[in-house]
Amino acid sequence: MSLNKVQLIGNVGKDPEVRYLDSGVAVATFTLATTDRAYTLTNGTQVPERTEWHNIVLWRNLAEIAEKYVHKGDKLYIEGKIRSRSYDDQNGVKRYVVEIFGDNMEMLTPRSTQQGAQQPVSQPQPASSPVQPVQQSPIQDEASDDLPF
Repeated sequence: MSLNKVQLIGNVGKDPEVRYLDSGVAVATFTLATTDRAYTLTNGTQVPERTEWHNIVLWRNLAEIAEKYVHKGDKLYIEGKIRSRSYDDQNGVKRYVVEIFGDNMEMLTPRSTQQGAQQPVSQPQPASSPVQPVQQSPIQDEASDDLPF
């Protein structure tokens, strides 16, 4: 048995880029920053703040929701799987990319000025689709915690 599951709470680094495949399926990509706070050890050693950047990929109606409602700076909860791939760049150098394929997303930034932000994000998926249907939960407004963003 194996498990590939990621849970992230972070801030969106750029507005999602959304493209539509020939079949009409939406794919959204954006970055998400997670930050470990700085702290001091008991011996006085200071450990600096550390930010990790994650490449997020959303499919189908999650991608469409991200296109409409997710913006740079927003706080999100993303749940999904780690996927890695490689490609050759323009100069023939092999590059490696690690991505989080999200199958659940919750918006944590309050959207009191937007209408419809409380509507659920789930929609039925066609059974003939080659990609597994995504699990989704409702968009929720929650109070912001004190992350440094």
